[in-house]
Amino acid sequence: MIQDHPPLTVLLAAPRGFCAGVERAIQAVEDALERTGKPVYVRHEIVHNNRVVDDLKRKGAIFVEDVAEIPDGAVAIFSAHGVSRAVEREAAGRGLSVLDATCPLVRRVHLEGQRHAKAGREVIVIGHRGHVEIEGTTGQIDGTVHVIESVAEALTVPVLNPERIAYITQTTLSVDDTREIIAALKARFPNIQGPDVKTICYATQNRQMAVRVIARRAERIIVCGARNSSNTNRLCEVAVNEGRQALLLQDPKDLTLAFIDGAAVIGLTAGASAPEDLVQEALARLAQWRRLTVEEVSVTREDAQFAPVDLSRLVNQLANAS
Repeated sequence: MIQDHPPLTVLLAAPRGFCAGVERAIQAVEDALERTGKPVYVRHEIVHNNRVVDDLKRKGAIFVEDVAEIPDGAVAIFSAHGVSRAVEREAAGRGLSVLDATCPLVRRVHLEGQRHAKAGREVIVIGHRGHVEIEGTTGQIDGTVHVIESVAEALTVPVLNPERIAYITQTTLSVDDTREIIAALKARFPNIQGPDVKTICYATQNRQMAVRVIARRAERIIVCGARNSSNTNRLCEVAVNEGRQALLLQDPKDLTLAFIDGAAVIGLTAGASAPEDLVQEALARLAQWRRLTVEEVSVTREDAQFAPVDLSRLVNQLANAS
């Protein structure tokens, strides 16, 4: 079959796949399983990827959607997306041994929102309603909080005092995703306070930038990741906005010969919560049909590292309780 089709060039985006926050969260679960010797319960998917979650389940992790599902006194891990203060209080009240794997960049957004609320400002959160990160962020901020998703909402969100307003953003949205919304807020509220661009998630921005670069040459783009992953879906949207057909690949079987039919160059990337082995499986599937030339296209180098989640307090707590 390979001989019947012309060769195919695959532009492999870099950076792609796991970011430092995702790696840190996954490692936290693996370390807890190894060092505590107890059942480990994770509230919500540790990251939005079924393959990662299923792998951790095989290792012994138990995933739940509500703290109420966790037995009293058990080990509980909060996902990289973060949780509300109400969830923190419930876990403490239940006597759970908690390990917080919230991404440091998400935690920074929490602290920024708390700082503005303490200064008496209403906080506008730019993000997707119902997303677990937004639920955690809004639940970390005392005072008046508004969630908006569009320019139209930026122009109509009701506020009590236009002089005492601040905004923060969901980490899985890039500078480009939020630029127009922020511009609308600043036009309406000239004194609005907002974060420096350094608080935007570098991984989100970098992966979207890489898609834009490969879209200059690629006729179609494959994005590896989960369908419930915000950053993965945004990568698909970026590709479409660049005029390229995009395929969200959650499983290698999602990729069909029809998708690459007639194409000489395609792009391949992965969301920040997608493992590299999914990318390699996509390449292997393509190689069944076409002779491949794989070219990595690097737009920047990521060297960010986060300190591992500290298990020492948890381990000591469990030792003292036994």
